[in-house]
Amino acid sequence: MRSSEITATNQINSSVRQNAIIKVASWVTKQNLPFLVISIGMIVMLLWAGSYKMTVPGADGIVPLVTNSPLISWHFKLFGVYHGSDLIGLTEVIAAVLIITGMFKPQAGIIGGAIAAVMFFVTSTMLITTPDALINVNGMNYMSFLGLFLFKDVINLGASLYLISKFGHKAILAQNNIK
Repeated sequence: MRSSEITATNQINSSVRQNAIIKVASWVTKQNLPFLVISIGMIVMLLWAGSYKMTVPGADGIVPLVTNSPLISWHFKLFGVYHGSDLIGLTEVIAAVLIITGMFKPQAGIIGGAIAAVMFFVTSTMLITTPDALINVNGMNYMSFLGLFLFKDVINLGASLYLISKFGHKAILAQNNIK
């Protein structure tokens, strides 16, 4: 083959691959997969974590996180560890229920996403305030398992903001009777 034929063949193959990638991306968008996966994941996580915080091991587990947070340490002082943990868990369950309800009434999803966003903002800041979230190994600071556990809430904060955006868009469409 001549050089120009090889170049043309490579361009065609590249175009076919790009078209396939674009088709996959288009299909993912049309199926609304990001919204569905994030919604279902958020709902399951909030229900599971919220109900766990209403148990003794769940409450005991968040003591070092809450007591070292300047944003929420007052919570345990006011309500005590177990009632305080119950309230945190109940807030997570309510956020999940509102996100579920948002599938049918988008305004409820906006509120559920906003509650989750506030919760995940607060827990994201615990990465800075919780002892042992960072560990030093050979002179370099790394996130410990606890730090990584807390860091996931930065991603959950982004997912909550995404849900607010998507439910907001759905609410606008519903308000304007657009399907």
